[in-house]
Amino acid sequence: MLARVALGLARDGQSAVPTMTRAMSSIKLPELPYSYGALEPYISGQIMELHHSKHHAAYIANLNKALEQQAEAEHKGDVAKLIALQSAIKFNGGGHVNHDIFWTNLCPHKEWQPPSGDLKALIEAQWKTLDNFTTTFSAQTAAVQGSGWGWLGYNKTSHKLEIVTLPNQDPLSVTGLVPLLGIDVWEHAYYLQYKNVRPDYLKAIWNVVNWQNVESRLAAAKK
Repeated sequence: MLARVALGLARDGQSAVPTMTRAMSSIKLPELPYSYGALEPYISGQIMELHHSKHHAAYIANLNKALEQQAEAEHKGDVAKLIALQSAIKFNGGGHVNHDIFWTNLCPHKEWQPPSGDLKALIEAQWKTLDNFTTTFSAQTAAVQGSGWGWLGYNKTSHKLEIVTLPNQDPLSVTGLVPLLGIDVWEHAYYLQYKNVRPDYLKAIWNVVNWQNVESRLAAAKK
């Protein structure tokens, strides 16, 4: 289970109100490795500030709330409540996990470097060129109906890369793939700047993809 409960003891030795001691009980909003305006002109500082300080923060707040409720339900043995909470934990937990990857997948354009090493080799083996890869990825991700994410994942069985799209905040881990690169196509990620033209946002974001971070994730996945 995601939660663990430790009982606090009253002075008379009786069980007091349960004290929630979960590893995930105090999830905090991670700091960005760059300033809000560092990805301009490709992603505006206004979008980044709202996306990080409001949207990501809301996922964390709601996840912590759901985990607290889960810990209480575990203590009470309330199975129906535990089942009811799973959708909130999946949605908000996915929102946190996905954004935690997304922020590190990006970097200021002045720091941009093309893929190299094993990542470059895998991309070229499957898509021939980086341009072919980004075109394919963008087309599949632009086609997401409603809100969701486009992902580049590593298949540890086939040892190949896969492009996958998922709805809402479903994390890539539900597919068994290791997440390497995630692109958020919820409207809050681009609408203030690109309006309803999602393909323009997807074209621009490749200018600030942190391929070194993607390479590090691939190296870790292959261990």
